[in-house]
Amino acid sequence: MKPVRLPASATLALPRWAIFALCLLYILPGLIGRDPWKNDDAASFGIMWSLAHDTFAAWLAPHNVGIPSPEEGPLAFWLGAIAIKLFGGWIGDVAAARVVTVCVFLVGATSIWYATFLLGRRNEAQPLKLAFGGQPDAADYGRTLADAALLIYLGCWGLLLNSHQTTAEALQVALIAFGLYRLVRYLDKPGLSQALLFGSALTLLALTRGYAVALMLWLAALACLLLPGVAKKRGALHMAASLVLAVMLLLLWRSQAQVASFDGWLAWNHSQIGPPNWAAFRLILRYGMWFFWPAWPFAAWALYAWRRQRYALHIALPALFALTLGGLCLLSTSPAENQLLPLLPPLVILAAFGLPTMKRGAINAVDWFAVMAVTVSAALIWLHWIAMLTGWPPQLAKNTLKLVPGFKPELNLAVMLIALVASMGWIALVYWRISRQPSVLWRAVVLSSGGLILCWLLLMTLFMPWSNYRLSYAPVAKQIAQHLPANTRCIQSNISPAQRASFAYFGSLPIATPEQANCPVLLLQYHMKSKDDDLLTRQFKRENWVLLWQGKRAADHDERFRLYQRKRQPE
Repeated sequence: MKPVRLPASATLALPRWAIFALCLLYILPGLIGRDPWKNDDAASFGIMWSLAHDTFAAWLAPHNVGIPSPEEGPLAFWLGAIAIKLFGGWIGDVAAARVVTVCVFLVGATSIWYATFLLGRRNEAQPLKLAFGGQPDAADYGRTLADAALLIYLGCWGLLLNSHQTTAEALQVALIAFGLYRLVRYLDKPGLSQALLFGSALTLLALTRGYAVALMLWLAALACLLLPGVAKKRGALHMAASLVLAVMLLLLWRSQAQVASFDGWLAWNHSQIGPPNWAAFRLILRYGMWFFWPAWPFAAWALYAWRRQRYALHIALPALFALTLGGLCLLSTSPAENQLLPLLPPLVILAAFGLPTMKRGAINAVDWFAVMAVTVSAALIWLHWIAMLTGWPPQLAKNTLKLVPGFKPELNLAVMLIALVASMGWIALVYWRISRQPSVLWRAVVLSSGGLILCWLLLMTLFMPWSNYRLSYAPVAKQIAQHLPANTRCIQSNISPAQRASFAYFGSLPIATPEQANCPVLLLQYHMKSKDDDLLTRQFKRENWVLLWQGKRAADHDERFRLYQRKRQPE
């Protein structure tokens, strides 16, 4: 017997304008008025910016200011470079690259919504019919589940920062969601054209962050053919056709790409996979609890509540995808948080089907946790901001400002007004949830997603100047540019990809490519806590150089930079 028994009143859908507004409130803060931050955000932007200002031949061998970058795949960087060429002259190169970030997020959110809707309106997912009628319509039930899935997606902690960076990971999550949607569409209306669209999604995934995730998705799709009610023979032929198309498209790219670039991409793919290891398992245990919140409790409950219908498509499909992608995480040779991202779309869809069976007490517990955690977090953000501006409370002001030595906070009335409106909106949302006690399915996650959006908006408005000062390389790049000798054509350096991109973009520094040698200027990056200074001395023969400048980011106590000029040899 199905575990769901609902009246039609529980399937009230969210207004379309509200969903669209929530998506914009989620994605826009953190993209406007922000420099590319250190590490992956700046490094990925550097590849996009380099391609946009290079010849078309360079697009077949992506590089970061002259350094080849064949890892991951070129698709995310192609899209960013196209956006820079189209919109960079109007809104700036950084903002133009983030246009793609917004579009990628909307593709992922839309795919999650439609995949859940199609699964939710299937006969096996429908709630039991009530004795005197009044059960929800199939389309209304599917629409409400889709709204809930989208709210869970917006509330996932692990997605928040990654969805606001110009990296390939954001595109990967969106394409996994799109691949899920294409497969659900195929199973809803089987046909060769739908299977080929699924194969195209696999190709795009392979060109984004390697073929491993794409292969896991195809294997999960193949496993779905074993479920009851699926045409197995025809489905196997269609899945084979989708794989053939994906391979053919990859071979087409291989025929056009430079050999070194393709070989580097292939080598990176091979280096990512190894035997199962304890470090990868420990990563899931250590970070999964918060990374997948609030999806994982509802997803776990869905598996339990629907255990007697575990072969139903709306449970088996996302569970199979989560299982295969989770298995891939265990094979990672260099475990990192971003490798958990592929698990989010299937977990979110599965979590949506746990909501109709959740007990009222469990839903209230999740709500009260969200209310308490978000309200306390928002209050702390406001308190730290007030302390930073006024100096009171003194200890709080000291702790906030010691992370950014030399930073001078200024009051921005427009930003403060936005933050106040958002905070009042949170209070209104909590009051509505507590006073009305709505029976709609998505009531269990509206506070979790709304609260996360509030905290992110507060951080990306009140603390945006503070964050830029702490995480941007722009000030250091401008300092180096001021001390650079005139007519410098190349700078030899050991800086990281993120620093390379930031220095080239903000300071117009001519960082040397691997082919350039005997540069008259040397820029060294080192760490105070490491013992690599002697190594750098031997490597670059410090006795032949004159120190022109040394400095660091004001908020970094470890990282240092030194700028040298080669001594002129006596004639």
